This record gives sequence, C-alpha cells and structure tokens, in this order.
Amino acid sequence: MTSFVETVHDGRVSTMTINRPDKLNALSPEVLSDLKAAIEETARRDEVRAAVITGTGKAFVAGADIAAMRDMDEAEARGFGALGHDVFNTLEQLRFPVIAAVNGFALGGGCELALACDFIYASTKAKFGQPEVNLGIIPGFGGTQRLPRRVGPGLARELIYSGKVIDANEALRIGLVNALFEPDQLLARAQKTAADIATKGPLAVAAAKRLIRDGVDIPLTQANKRERDAFGELFDSADQAEGMTAFLEKRAPDFKGA
Repeated sequence: MTSFVETVHDGRVSTMTINRPDKLNALSPEVLSDLKAAIEETARRDEVRAAVITGTGKAFVAGADIAAMRDMDEAEARGFGALGHDVFNTLEQLRFPVIAAVNGFALGGGCELALACDFIYASTKAKFGQPEVNLGIIPGFGGTQRLPRRVGPGLARELIYSGKVIDANEALRIGLVNALFEPDQLLARAQKTAADIATKGPLAVAAAKRLIRDGVDIPLTQANKRERDAFGELFDSADQAEGMTAFLEKRAPDFKGA
C-alpha cells in the first residue's frame, strides 16, 4: 500500500512530504496515520538532527478531509480530533526541530500542522487560515491553542472567528511565518536552515526546544529554574567540552550528541 507521506533522509536532515495532490493533501485519517508513522520512523534515526515538512503540488495541506468528516457522528468526530492531536503532539515533542515549508494552501488542519512545527517558512504564494467556522465547526487539531501562542490572542480570535484566509505577506507581518521565499527556492532554503541547525550541539538544541515549548505554560520563575538546571546539566556532556574546545582552537566542532 502506498503511503501518503514520502520521507527522504539526507544525512542529519529528513524531509517529510505529504503526497495527496489530487485532494490538495487533505488530512484524512489515513493521511494522519501515515504522517505519524513517518514522524515515528524519523524519530528512531539517531543521526537525524532536524527535519522539514512540506506538501506536493499547490498545497501544503488544504485542510482536513471534509468528505471524510461530513457524516461523522459525535463519537467519530472526537476520535478524528484525538488522532489529529496525537499526531501533532508527537511532532511537537520530537527532540529535534522541524521546519514547516508551506508551499501553498495551509488551511484548517494544514495551518494547524504548520503551527505544530517549530517555525514556518512559506512560499510567496502561500495562504493561511482557520476557516472551520464556515463549516459550522472549530479547529480540532490544536488551532485554538497554538495559534494564540504564535500570533497573540487578539489576532488569533480575529482569524478563527472570521474564518478569513490571509496571504503570505500578512502571515509574515503578524509573525505566523518566519520568512518568505519564491516557490522554487522554498524547500531548498528550509533544508539549508535545517542543515545549519544540524551542525549545532544536538543536546543543546534539544534542551532549548524543550524549554521554549514547555516554558510558555508555566510561571516565569519556574521556567527560569528549568533553564538554569538544563544549562548546568549540559556542562556534564562531551558536546560542551568539544564545543568550547573547538571555539578556543578556532575550528569547527564535531558534536556527537553525548
């Protein structure tokens, strides 16, 4: 059976591509299951230090599969929402950073998928939105929670309540997107950034990701304590010794992740 997600491992960088272009890469239960399998397979590779997620064709992910959702009852809808949350939480909890390379439409579940990544690069032709209210529902894969954390509650309310779609320039202006690139440059630029991250101390990058991810939900004093502890713990690693020695010797470090 052909997977809806194609994964390419290139040394320390992996690229996961959602490949259902005839349906604009819409997230059906099967696509979500394939995405989770790809995420878990990538996570098992010790050499991977950064990843990119993108889509095939003119969409990143145009949304959840409405045809698959239309006749769901409450229990089925809860299950579908739980699957989406499980997949995106698995993605968010990865030890290494993931860059969303949004090549086109990122609507509904597609916007939520991008939000579950560490940050977003987008094509100049990309479109973003949480238009679920147009269907009589709400975002079900984390949009009401991750979007306010990314752009602030006021803008998130406007986007979710109105269901409007914004272009790439507006997404950049409000801080949803980190950078814009021409369509033919997007994937290469995302992979280049991932490759650059992959040269850094993997234990340090993983600690920074964990602290940033978890710190937003706890008091600042507690978050700072966690940072202090993680900072100290890294001084018991071979990577810290290598990194500082390489700096003093004016050479590139050779991090082992230990």
